Amino acid sequence: MNFSGKYELQSQENFEAFMKAVGLPDDLIQKGKDIKGVTEIVQNGKHFKLTITTGTRVIQNEFTLGEECELQTMTGEKVKAVVQLEGENKLVTTFKGIKSVTELNGDTITSTMTLGDIVLKRISKRV
Repeated sequence: MNFSGKYELQSQENFEAFMKAVGLPDDLIQKGKDIKGVTEIVQNGKHFKLTITTGTRVIQNEFTLGEECELQTMTGEKVKAVVQLEGENKLVTTFKGIKSVTELNGDTITSTMTLGDIVLKRISKRV
């Protein structure tokens, strides 16, 4: 399954609690909570390039499945991680105690990030 495309955020659950838990300042949490972010994914075989645009903030990450890479987090920090493909439609990685699962079903991407007992769930649709 190819993840390539542009996806716009449709809904999210537990955004404020999760962002507070990862250390994002309150002013940025308030600014970001109502913005319909857009994620653009370019997949070429096992290589992925992601551009996440939230308002004026842009995060770019590149990785190859199964290889260690450096990812920029929502706090701007860079972390080392390995992204794996589970099945044919689920990208999974763990960094700094956060488990991230991104699942593609048709034109919908469901992204779930878990830190302790706080689960951030975001649903985006292809545009």
